[in-house]
Formats: sequence, C-alpha cells, structure tokens
Amino acid sequence: MLELTIDEPDRLIKVAHALSSEIRINILKLLNNQNENIVEIAEKLNLPVSTVASNVKVMEEAGIIMTEIRRASRGTMKVCTRTFDDIHLNLNMNVSYNNPNCYQIDMPVGFYTDCEIHPTCGMINNNGVCKPDDEPSAFFHPNRMSAQMIWFRRGFVEYKFPTLTVPNAKIQSVQFSMELCSEAPRYDHNWPSDITVWINRKEIGVWTCPGDFGDRRGKLNPQWFPDNHTQYGLLKTWKVDASGSYLDDVKISDVTLHDLQLEKKQSIQFRVGNMPNAEHIGGINLFGKDFGDHNQDIIMRIIYT
Repeated sequence: MLELTIDEPDRLIKVAHALSSEIRINILKLLNNQNENIVEIAEKLNLPVSTVASNVKVMEEAGIIMTEIRRASRGTMKVCTRTFDDIHLNLNMNVSYNNPNCYQIDMPVGFYTDCEIHPTCGMINNNGVCKPDDEPSAFFHPNRMSAQMIWFRRGFVEYKFPTLTVPNAKIQSVQFSMELCSEAPRYDHNWPSDITVWINRKEIGVWTCPGDFGDRRGKLNPQWFPDNHTQYGLLKTWKVDASGSYLDDVKISDVTLHDLQLEKKQSIQFRVGNMPNAEHIGGINLFGKDFGDHNQDIIMRIIYT
C-alpha cells in the first residue's frame, strides 16, 4: 500500500497528477493482472507509442509504476509493472503533542460515569458482543469497562477526567478527541445525527454527523467482527480556549475557558449525546483504540503554561 499524507505535498502532487489522466488510468487497468511493455500497451489502447511512453514516465516519476529494460527479439523493450494495489491518503496533519506543557489522559469508551441510553444500543469488547444487546440496563454492568465500542440510538454518556495537578499552571486550552459516527440499523451513510458535546455541563456546540459508516471494514476491526455492522467513524476534536469553542479548529460557539471554571473543580465532566429536541436524533457510535480507523480512546489534552 502507498501511504500519502498532506505533510508531503510534493509527493502528493506527483501522485495526484499521475492519476488525473484517463489515459494513465487505463494503463493502470492493463497492469492490473500482468506486466506489459510499452508497445503492447499502445496496441491495446490504440495510442501512439510516444503517447504511452510519455504517460508511463509521469507515473514512473510518481512511483506508482516501475519499468525495466528487457531484451527482445529485435533490440530491447521497456516493461511496465504496477507497484501498488492500494493508495491511502491521510489528509490530517501530523501534529505532535510531545509538548512538555501538555497534560493528556486517555479514557476507554467504557469508563463513563453516567449515561442515559435508549435502544438500539450495545457494547463490544475484544471478545465479542456484550450480552444482552439492546438492553439499556446492561450499560450499568461492570463489564462495560472492557468495551471497545459502544452505540445507542439516543441519549448520552458522560466521563470524568482528573484535572491538571501541576502547581501554578495557567490553562491555555482543553481539548477532547474521539472517533464517532451516527447509529443506524446496521449502517446507513445518509443518517444524520446532531451530536452535542458538553464540558462541565456547559454546551460547547453541535456537530451533525452525516451518517453511520459501513461501506468498508474498519482498519483496526478484528477478523471476527461482522461485515454488516458499523465499521468506522470520523476523528473529531473539540477545543475550548480563551476566545471560544472550536470543532476541528473551526469556531462553533462563544463558550470560553472562563465559562468552564476548570481551576475550581477536581474533575472535568465530558458528555456527548443527542439533545431531546434535536432535529436529527440519529444516535452515536463511539470507538475505542482497537476498533474503527483510529488507534485511540477518548483523549483529553490540557495545554498550559
């Protein structure tokens, strides 16, 4: 698999350019099951050899095919081979949180301290589905602590995070990051859900998730995980600082750090759920570090000076 990130713009531009031509896409299709030389490709696509050669050069420079010179009955020939079966593009910037003035807590999705759950609902751990499913009272069972994925059609879950204990620290921002999506029967990419986040009981803002995703398997899901189930979510980050509240660095409300009064509390309450009067009450799937696409639990970061 070819892994591309937005942190490598030069390489990303080369690959994107190489894939931006119908001729080059057709060449890649020919190389799907076997190697071909440039003359053979030209004959099969009814193109001049010079046109094929120039397009092959573009793809070779991008690294998505390789060529080698082989002896032929008359002279030599250039044989083309596709180098990758998959190309994965990650548009997230690789932000480092090795800042010594960052206090981080990773909270497993099953470690909530309060909840209000309505079916459909359930939990999965590394051994399978926690029984019984579609039973809200099961969300108070001690085995919830092992959950790696939880879902509910409406309601909320709330977590308590310990506050910063560094003496004389001045908090600059508090951030919460998690992978989540809507909750539909099986899955449905057109299933909006208005998901609200609260910190210390202050409503931070609403995000409308577009759907419940299951068109492919989640990258981290174990082999036994069923194909007809929700597979992955979207990684979202909520942040509050002195200027307001942000979702993925886009301002969503005027709630500030001052409103949260973090310094006066021994714990930080983080709640995620559907408001009873929301336009789209589409439920929630929350993913732990062993399921979905992202190897993380719910993460709280406090940046301070």
